[in-house]
Amino acid sequence: MKKIISFLTTAFIVLNINIVVKASNLEYIDKDEYTNTMKRDLICLMMAYPEYIKDIVRTEDDKVYVIMKSGRKILYDDKKTKSFEEKLANTDLQDMMEQIYPLNMPDKLMEKNFDPGRCRSYPLLQEVYGDSKAKVEANLKIVNVGYHRYQFNKNNNAADSLQAVMKDLMPICQSSPKINTALFPANGTFNYRHIADTNRLSPHSFGTAIDLARDKRDYWQWASRTEGEKRLQAYPNELVEVFEKHNFVWGGKWSHFDILHFEYRPEIVLKARYFSEKCSSEKKWYEGLPYEESPVKDYIDRINSVIP
Repeated sequence: MKKIISFLTTAFIVLNINIVVKASNLEYIDKDEYTNTMKRDLICLMMAYPEYIKDIVRTEDDKVYVIMKSGRKILYDDKKTKSFEEKLANTDLQDMMEQIYPLNMPDKLMEKNFDPGRCRSYPLLQEVYGDSKAKVEANLKIVNVGYHRYQFNKNNNAADSLQAVMKDLMPICQSSPKINTALFPANGTFNYRHIADTNRLSPHSFGTAIDLARDKRDYWQWASRTEGEKRLQAYPNELVEVFEKHNFVWGGKWSHFDILHFEYRPEIVLKARYFSEKCSSEKKWYEGLPYEESPVKDYIDRINSVIP
């Protein structure tokens, strides 16, 4: 009898453990939460690239794609379990949008592998900015950065956005030595090259990133975290806020910090502005957007028709 009771007790404990584990997993992969997050990601992409993303489709095998102006289909989620490095190396749209960029100014470096915006969908970048060095170069235009002239990609309002940043910052520079020192001399924009020790193109290859004045503590491979954090804490908040206002992300908000680096990523900033918190079951997934305005209303209707 004691053996039977012991067996039943053990079985009951194991059963309860399994229930807890399953409940935990279900919470993590909640279908409604996943679907709402996907819808939010898709509308941010459609708002960020209105000239280039023309539609979304859902196939019979339940895969969702964005359809580009060229007709190319780009998969939203390959549904593979990936390590952090695998997400960097083989980024789908879901990977790219997964981490929400913080719009507040941090007082310390980000936690390990929190790098919102560092995962990039290369098929998307190639469709928008050019899929070869020659095609990117054909899309470059001159932007005045102080008294210097730099090349930046004109597509998707990238160059105009950088020029708007400079228009906002130049008057501030005259009264703020701190901002002037952080901004000048800028270290460059377009440079068709791979990221060091990888086969991935740098965002500078697309003419969509600018590196500002360099400090030896700016980059995670140049400096210790302690040195990087001191540099971060001393960096001018107002400069970062102006770049973010015009849809640039800052490498200072990556655990693999790149403090002199600003990158034009409207989809990442839009998600940060509108969807910084999880979608409540009591609210519509698009709550917070100007959803009565066109084309946002049209995007919402299209997404809801494809993904009920």
